[in-house]
Parts: sequence; C-alpha cells; structure tokens
Amino acid sequence: MALSHILKLVSIPSPTGFTERAIEYCYRQIAQMGYSVARTYKGGLVVHVPGKRERTRVLAAHVDTLGAIVKQILQSGRLKMSPIGGFRFHAVEGEYCQVHTLEGAAYTGTIVAHKASSHVYKEAEERTEDTMEIRLDEVVKNDQDVRKLGIRVGDIVSFDARAVLLPSGHLKSRHLDDKASVGILIELLHLILEEHIELPYSLTLLISTDEEIGYGGNSNIPETAFEYVAVDMGAIGEGLATTEHVVSICAKDSSGPYNYDLRRSLVYLAERNHVAHAIDIYPYYASDASAARRAGYDLATALIGPGIDSSHAYERTHRDAIAATLRLLLLYVQSE
Repeated sequence: MALSHILKLVSIPSPTGFTERAIEYCYRQIAQMGYSVARTYKGGLVVHVPGKRERTRVLAAHVDTLGAIVKQILQSGRLKMSPIGGFRFHAVEGEYCQVHTLEGAAYTGTIVAHKASSHVYKEAEERTEDTMEIRLDEVVKNDQDVRKLGIRVGDIVSFDARAVLLPSGHLKSRHLDDKASVGILIELLHLILEEHIELPYSLTLLISTDEEIGYGGNSNIPETAFEYVAVDMGAIGEGLATTEHVVSICAKDSSGPYNYDLRRSLVYLAERNHVAHAIDIYPYYASDASAARRAGYDLATALIGPGIDSSHAYERTHRDAIAATLRLLLLYVQSE
C-alpha cells in the first residue's frame, strides 16, 4: 500500500507553494480511515492519534517538492525560471515540465539550455538560472503569444516525475524526496488501525508543505510533544553507508547532531529487530526536524528515511528501503 500511495503522490504536481492537490489526496486517504485530520493555515495537515499517555511523539514528512516559478517571458516565446528549492540545473536539463496558470490551465514544455544545439554553438555553456529556459509545447512566436495563453510571471512550474516501478523492486522517479516518506506515513496509519496497535504515547503526524525552502514542520507541534522524528530520504554517495535497501538513521546534518538518546533508541530498535539500516552524516541537508529545532521547540529530534539515490535529481529507491523505514517506524511508535 505504501508504494501505491507513493506512485499516486509523485504523479501530482506539488512544488512548494502549489501543494493543494497533493494535500487533498493525503487528506482524503487519512480521513477515510476515520482519523481526525486538521488543515493548517500554511496548507499542511495535522493528524492526532491518542495513545495510553498524553505525552506525544511527532512524525513529520513533507509533500512539497522541487520546482520553479516563471521569472520572465522572453521575446522568443520561451520562459526564464527561478528555482524553488535547491537543485543543480544540469539535473533538470531535458526534463518535461508543466506551467500552471492562475486560471488552472497546465501547459507542457521542456527545460532546455539556451545554446542547446551542438550544430549551432561550438562551446557548451554552464547550466545556470541565466542559461536555462522552458520551451513550451505550443505555437508561440513571441512573448505576446505566450501571454495570450494566460501564462504570467509567477506561474508555478512542476517537473514531471516519470515514475517507473521495476520488476527488480526499484522505483525510479523524481520527487521521492519526500513523497516516499509521506506514502509510508499514510500506510503507518493504516497499519495502526488494521492491527489494532495500542500506542504507549500519543502520536501526531505532520505533513508539511514548505520543507524545501527551509520552513517545514516548524509549527502546529502540540505542547505535549517530547520527541520529533522527521521522516525524509536518506542520501546516497561516496563515503556514506546508506543504500537503496536500508532505512537511513541520520546522526548529524547541517543543523547539527540529532538527539543522542533518541538516535540510540532508534539504532537499538533496528539492531535488535534485524531492520536493515545505516547511520550517516549529511552536511548539506536539513529536515522538518531541523526547522522545528531552529524555531526553538524543546524537543528530542531525529531523522530517518528510505535510502534514495541521486537526491534532488532523477531519484531511485527500492521496495526494501520503503519496507525497512515502515518497520522501524512501527517499532518506534510501539516502544516504551
């Protein structure tokens, strides 16, 4: 079921600032299970699950993704864009995209370099905000033709996910950061009901809508909260232990070390129950829990999530990492 939710979520465009449809999907899936779901003024969701004790654990994941916003309509009929979130432009070159107008229309296009043709331009140019453009799939000869479509500066640009679930168990797609974790949390709620799990502590789930720009789950945290676990992707690269087959437990990111005792508890749960996991440090990473810490909340925080290759590009994970993350979360919410 987690995979089904993930595949549906990545197919819904939701760059930061344009998350309503993705949030509506999450709301429907959670509400139809019988949970009480509240919407926040920032556009996110809060779900509270009572436990034996009033003290509350918080799990957070974000549904917003990378994307862009129309910065300029060029006389050529192409569009300049300003990035939403942190990505390298070479990672989106050639990607299909959609431009979402205020009227609700969506126009398809492709992200290309201004000097894309090797038959015309001798030297390759660096891929930057200044050199990349959106080529619309419409007959537009100038900026006025573009405006007649209803396209304006400020329109949101989403990148196509191109999700593929392979027989090998791999799932390759854009936006697995962090829709993989959101799908896992929806399945966690399902299993709590289906298996009649009694929670030793109450549980609050936050689905945030602006993690990619640094705010994330930094509000709507109950006064009874004492632990906060961000569920977000585990990065993969040289010098790191995380793979596409494990749940990553982050010891430290750009916001500093996560709580030692809470991390130790999660590591021990994984070790004692044979959950495939890895412990890593991510110096260029921040999470919903980072945002909560910076907001001044008095919480023990941690960060875990499925191992995902090529983060903030065309990403890939595996059923194993999704299953390991879900299993560790089930163990955690039932632990004393």
